[in-house]
Amino acid sequence: MESKVQIGTCGFGRVKRPEYVRILPVVEIQHTFYDPPQIETLEKWRSDVPDEFEFTLKAWQLVTHESTSPTYRRLKRPLTQKEMDQAGFFRPTAVVREALDHTFECAKALRARTVLFQCPARFQPLPENIINLKRFFSKMDRRGLNICWEPRGKWEDSLIKELCDELDLWHVVDPFARPTVTPDKCYYRLHGIPRWRYTYEDVELEELVSLVPHDRLSYVFFNNITMKDDAMRFRRVVESAYV
Repeated sequence: MESKVQIGTCGFGRVKRPEYVRILPVVEIQHTFYDPPQIETLEKWRSDVPDEFEFTLKAWQLVTHESTSPTYRRLKRPLTQKEMDQAGFFRPTAVVREALDHTFECAKALRARTVLFQCPARFQPLPENIINLKRFFSKMDRRGLNICWEPRGKWEDSLIKELCDELDLWHVVDPFARPTVTPDKCYYRLHGIPRWRYTYEDVELEELVSLVPHDRLSYVFFNNITMKDDAMRFRRVVESAYV
């Protein structure tokens, strides 16, 4: 049986795009979170890679993060005061709607099938936030995309599962930090144990194989200092087990 797990890294890192495409089948685009490139640029990225290569992408931070987040420093265009007041936390505002539309335009340009909505730790399970989250995802025109959600902070697994089931979301986690509540819809982001400057051991990669469903689409992205090498090593482990 051939595994359907897609293995790559969070961003290209220090690897040139042509080399990356030769060694790994998928990448998670980070630029779309901080300051989305021009659509023409993303279309060029898409046209420069084989049809079977896959892009996933992070939704623009104007959807998920408040304007006080330090990540906003990477925006090239300063926001107006109105935009700053309306941005983030899935609020029912024009700014969030426009940022979502632009995220989906980026997904179309990349011919992506999966989009990640990554929340800051400050996005806590408060009643207002839960209401906004439900409204946002329930009314969204998904355009056939897989929608992934990465909550951070003090969210209980039971509440995450309730929301993922109700809103048809993929629960995004680092599987060595906490288990996913959507084991049939896995999107893993591995950040190192305990932090970024870490290389995964062979035994950990072998354990990871058992945490990923291989008979359906799933994703494993490495985001540690040796992410390219670890992704390639994990791909070999998977191939030896399932091909």
